[in-house]
Amino acid sequence: MRTAYSVESVRAAERELMARVPEGALMQRAAAGLAVVCAEVLGKVYGARVVLLVGSGDNGGDALYAGARLARRGAGVFAVLLSPERVHVGGLAAFRAAGGRVAGSADAVAADVVRRADLVVDGIVGIGGQGGLRAGAAQLAGTVRESGAPVVAVDLPSGVDADSGVVSGDAVRADVTVTFGAYKPGLLIDPGREYAGVVRLVDIGLGAVLGEGEAEALQYADVASLLPLPTGESDKYRRGVVGIVAGSARYPGAAVLAVAGALRGGAGAVRYVGPAADAVIARFPEVLVSDGPAAKAGRVQAWVAGPGLGDDAERLADVVGADVPVLIDADGLRLVDAGVVRGRDAPTLLTPHAGEAAALLGVAREEVERGRLAAVRELAGRYGATVLLKGATTLVAGRDGDVRGGAVRVNPTGTPWLATAGSGDVLSGLSGALLAAGLGARDAGSVGAYLHGLAGRHAADGAPVGAQDVAEAIPAAWRDVRG
Repeated sequence: MRTAYSVESVRAAERELMARVPEGALMQRAAAGLAVVCAEVLGKVYGARVVLLVGSGDNGGDALYAGARLARRGAGVFAVLLSPERVHVGGLAAFRAAGGRVAGSADAVAADVVRRADLVVDGIVGIGGQGGLRAGAAQLAGTVRESGAPVVAVDLPSGVDADSGVVSGDAVRADVTVTFGAYKPGLLIDPGREYAGVVRLVDIGLGAVLGEGEAEALQYADVASLLPLPTGESDKYRRGVVGIVAGSARYPGAAVLAVAGALRGGAGAVRYVGPAADAVIARFPEVLVSDGPAAKAGRVQAWVAGPGLGDDAERLADVVGADVPVLIDADGLRLVDAGVVRGRDAPTLLTPHAGEAAALLGVAREEVERGRLAAVRELAGRYGATVLLKGATTLVAGRDGDVRGGAVRVNPTGTPWLATAGSGDVLSGLSGALLAAGLGARDAGSVGAYLHGLAGRHAADGAPVGAQDVAEAIPAAWRDVRG
């Protein structure tokens, strides 16, 4: 599990640890790890040209100390000081003593040095930074992009908000980010994740003193431990029966895709209720179909409602009134009432994309996309439900909307090829099957998103993919995780 911590938590842990170790020890640990990663990116250190973009405070100090280590190994290291009057004094002294050179801060001089770099180290702003880059730094970041030199960010790409991943102005795009002590939410959550590149964690000893995490990303072992597996005593009812209320005369394919996700997601049986029964049976003869209502379709352990439902609020109401877990997606999100969801005793999992989340919150889509962490928490709190916010990085927030409901889960799998019609319907069926198998709403959404993302990678393999292809690749993703 990759756990990310807020700036406040990291700062508190640093203060506690610094009281117990020699002065400057944490910065030296950070600089040593940063220098190692820079050397790996360069491949050959001796004779390489390295440019440090040095801001004020400890972030710039980390860069200067790392630059000193690279200079001692034979690299030509130049420091561009963006705030000379507030530079880290000890770091600058060590840098000069090791043979590092200050390139100056004049725009023309700095730009010329950057253009000839083999590696640029972004030490402009640390995890306490707010907002986008200031004009001079933004211009320098543009020169870095034009140069094509690889960029290593110190702790966090400058201009990215550490606690949320929000990018509210110009920011550095890193190829590698070396973060110290703990992951920060902004490194895992878009749009910040996109700017971070490959994230490398350097252990500086904070692990024992960190508090509660703000966000967490499951890894293979975590998902494998949550996957429901049949035993010798299992039958289709013990494995979980999931009901699907989806599709319409206009959108029968949504029902087919949701059913496909449920079957590939390990459901012992799938019951379908709705007008797309002929299309469902033609594709999946093992499905149990019914015209409705849902209450008379037979026993289920969970319901999935909404994909392609149109305006059929009555079918949705039948499901929402059931005393079993319910996943609501697509049209169902538009039709359901927040008060009704809050009044349910059984778990509810809502699965909006950014546009649907914006409509539920009454804000512009751009606001959700800029602040995905805040949006998913707000929705979870407002509806008293677990919320899975789909996107390049899918987020899952527990029903309390804050850390009391568990850290927000950040899904690390997927591919841009998953942005295709019907992909979300497959995810709904898959997550619904996991609900029916007994997983809690937060785990069902997290594991479903993880498998769905892996299936997308397997199905696409670098080429365009359809939703049905994703559904068919779920068993391969399942085996991948188990293996």
